[in-house]
Amino acid sequence: MSARDEILGRVRSALADRPELPEVPWEYGRPVSTGDLDLVDRFVERVTDYRARVDVVDRDEAGDAIATALGDARHVVGDRTLRESWPSDAEVEWLDAADLTSTELDRVDAVVTTATIGIANTGTLVLDHGRGQGRRAASLVPDVHVCLVSADQIVSDVPEAVARITELGAQTHPLTWISGPSATSDIELSRVEGVHGPRTLHVIVVR
Repeated sequence: MSARDEILGRVRSALADRPELPEVPWEYGRPVSTGDLDLVDRFVERVTDYRARVDVVDRDEAGDAIATALGDARHVVGDRTLRESWPSDAEVEWLDAADLTSTELDRVDAVVTTATIGIANTGTLVLDHGRGQGRRAASLVPDVHVCLVSADQIVSDVPEAVARITELGAQTHPLTWISGPSATSDIELSRVEGVHGPRTLHVIVVR
């Protein structure tokens, strides 16, 4: 008998007098409750908890919301799909991350992307870096990230998000999961933002 068999045997003996555990029905990927709030309201609540800025707007207000979120930014990354899908009157110089070196990317003021999925219960954005999102570095290097997510892209929880990603065929893409602005704490719990990614995350939920 191996050590493993001996250990498992002792565990089984110790549990022999315990009642059988009932089976809990579960289907991976099914929607999960968001409590007393609907998907969008729960998502907004959780994203706000992460100290991100959130606006919920109608589609025809999205361009103005982008301009407001960008504030004083002048050099902004956003690919052609993003600019054509969500036109804005923001007075900025639009740049495509594909044309920039790492050093040049580090000098831009902000990035605007779409999202693939929003997760209500965790306040998480998932990017698969397809059209509208650009290469992964673009969402990590600039100090400000403005991200647009449509209300119909918001799911309840992580299992449903993974199922949706698989349905979209995006499971082989370089996924980036974003929960709030970049932040970390040292041993004394002093919070520092912007160490590993954007210091400011501004989420625009489009109804």
